[in-house]
Amino acid sequence: MSTGDENDYGSDAGRSDSIGGSGQTRTRLPEGDGGPYGGARRPVRTSRSLVTVVGVVVLLIAAIAFANRGGGSDTAADSTDGKKPGPNATAASGVKPVAGSNEGIASGFAHTDQGAQSAAANYAVALGSDGMFKKDSRHRIVNAVYAPDVASAQLSALDKVYSGRKFLTSIGLKADGSAPTGMTFVSRTNPAGAKTVKTAADTASVSVWYSALFGLAGAGSTNPVSESWYTNTFELKWINGDWRVTDFSQKDGPVPVGRDQTASSAKDMTDAVKQFGGFTYAR
Repeated sequence: MSTGDENDYGSDAGRSDSIGGSGQTRTRLPEGDGGPYGGARRPVRTSRSLVTVVGVVVLLIAAIAFANRGGGSDTAADSTDGKKPGPNATAASGVKPVAGSNEGIASGFAHTDQGAQSAAANYAVALGSDGMFKKDSRHRIVNAVYAPDVASAQLSALDKVYSGRKFLTSIGLKADGSAPTGMTFVSRTNPAGAKTVKTAADTASVSVWYSALFGLAGAGSTNPVSESWYTNTFELKWINGDWRVTDFSQKDGPVPVGRDQTASSAKDMTDAVKQFGGFTYAR
């Protein structure tokens, strides 16, 4: 999907340069062995030759435009050996996003390196959402994201964490996980990139780097919305036609340098959360 080659075609083909003010023109055309623009200039050609050359150039441009409409190979976007990704590692692949949905979470990812990255990014969004703080939605998310053989154990562990009164009150929520009257709870994950750590036939380890917005928006909030950066590494397994999480770990950063910007008011932050919906991600 790189358009770098496109810029080389037709840049000088057909360009006429005046010679000594005589009115004569010579046409610079590509040579076979001299790089994009060849060696010496060729003499003036007949109109029939020029028509042939122009026709070739038009066909080349049309072919490039057609190729860039999408549907190309995603080989360049894949990185199955965990090596440093190329400069186009996070470029749009041209592969259509998944059409499936499971409990509001994208599903039906491709059995490829790119599909594993897309699944991990989507699962990071779901597991970092405010839905994790309420029992019913938490159970739906966990059952949709985790492999069936580990979902039950994960539910038990997560229920202990997210249902604890001490934990909920420490972040300003009520015992049922809802926000106090007049407040808006914000928990949103925003992936910045993903990379494959390692892959096998039906397993993959994928890291997702993301920023997180977390806190209570509203006048008098003791836990205002703040930003932080993390990297989650998901262990994925191919089960029943889709990638599922078997385990994951989290670490801080990388953290960029913050700009010297004035924090928004509680009202502006509340309005932004309500007006700007979160994204799902597909590579």
